[in-house]
Amino acid sequence: MPLSPAERAGLIERYANGPAVLQAALTKIPQEAMQWRPAPGKWSAHEVIVHCADSETNAHGRIRYVLAEEKPVIQGYDQDRWATTLDYHALPIAPALATVTAVRANTAALLRRLTDADWARVGTHTEMGRFGAEDWLQLYAVHLEIHARQLERNLAAWSKR
Repeated sequence: MPLSPAERAGLIERYANGPAVLQAALTKIPQEAMQWRPAPGKWSAHEVIVHCADSETNAHGRIRYVLAEEKPVIQGYDQDRWATTLDYHALPIAPALATVTAVRANTAALLRRLTDADWARVGTHTEMGRFGAEDWLQLYAVHLEIHARQLERNLAAWSKR
């Protein structure tokens, strides 16, 4: 069922505010806890932030493909493989955060001017199948909020270790 204009507007605001939510959670993490993993196979706070930069840059492209291309195919990726192969702990956090902020600001401006016809556009995701502009919005509006909560859980587990 399509989202109402009010529902879309609310999700766009959550999307636009995501970097501030992520940053607020990150500021609570002590430096000595940044690369601590709560369990094998779980990400450290550092890895979460670098993941967010990679995911948000993918999201930036995905919505543009859905909006501008005919029958776009949206490529999925293995986020855990990226974290390992790209050695997220070796990558700096400051540019990752700057990337998240810039990409979100750039895309929020685009989202605010979409028409109903734009919101009805769809493509095909290699892992999820049908993938429309509204699907994209529902997924990414909460993405950084989810990772902010992950940072909070990491901090709680680190504090109890």
